[in-house]
Amino acid sequence: MSGPSRLTPHLLLAPALLVNFAVFLAPMLNLAVLSFREARPGGSIGTRFTLSTWQTLIEDPYYLDLVTGSIGLAVPVTIATLLAAYPLALFIHRASQRWRSLLVVACVSPLLVSAVVRTYGWMVILGDSGLVAAAIRTFGMKPPRMVFNTAGVAIALVEILMPTMILCLLAGFGRLSAALEEAAASLGAPPFRVFLRVVLPLSLPGVLLGCLLAFVLTVSSFITPKLLGGGRVILLATEIYDQAIVTLNWPVAAALSVLSLAVFGAALMLYGRLLRRVEA
Repeated sequence: MSGPSRLTPHLLLAPALLVNFAVFLAPMLNLAVLSFREARPGGSIGTRFTLSTWQTLIEDPYYLDLVTGSIGLAVPVTIATLLAAYPLALFIHRASQRWRSLLVVACVSPLLVSAVVRTYGWMVILGDSGLVAAAIRTFGMKPPRMVFNTAGVAIALVEILMPTMILCLLAGFGRLSAALEEAAASLGAPPFRVFLRVVLPLSLPGVLLGCLLAFVLTVSSFITPKLLGGGRVILLATEIYDQAIVTLNWPVAAALSVLSLAVFGAALMLYGRLLRRVEA
């Protein structure tokens, strides 16, 4: 192969690499550098490099609780989203071709509505005078408070993330075959065993992808915890906003951003390991 031909793949990749560096890597590197800068009163940033910001993040138990609380919310939200979306996705996959497209559009259509609008909708539904509270009162019970707390945020996030989870599951269901299920049933396997031994293993790649996206989107969520949490549900994204906009402490906001990327990277590594084990 001649010299110019050997360079062709690199030249074709160069525009994409430059765009990724300009819009992703460069800002992330800037945040990493900013986290080592000196924070001054009034929101100004000093030129001196220091480890004080990272030392504060490591020594202050508030930030440890912030990370563990964000992960502690993301894990149950991810599980609840999977449990709610899996039957719907499986039903859509097994529907006839005539209805499948319509059902997919119906399940994905909430993505056309802003998360802000959907969050305000949940504030009305879960409010003290909302539909859920009214339904509970009809049974003579006192409704629990479901707004401005973690429970309301979790409920709203599950609904907001369900379309994304359904799309990931439908992609994973592409490996399913009715012939395999029929073969297992013909050998005497009951429906539940067919699901555990055939359907679930073949759909695991889609399950893992959906769980990864749901986890990352929950940890990085801002609108729903900020509005529906009423300032009482503090996650990494809300704390980054407060540090950058309210207290004007940009080095702490940058350090928390880098910490969020570390959490996302750990989740991605776990996803890759589990995916290799599933497909082995």
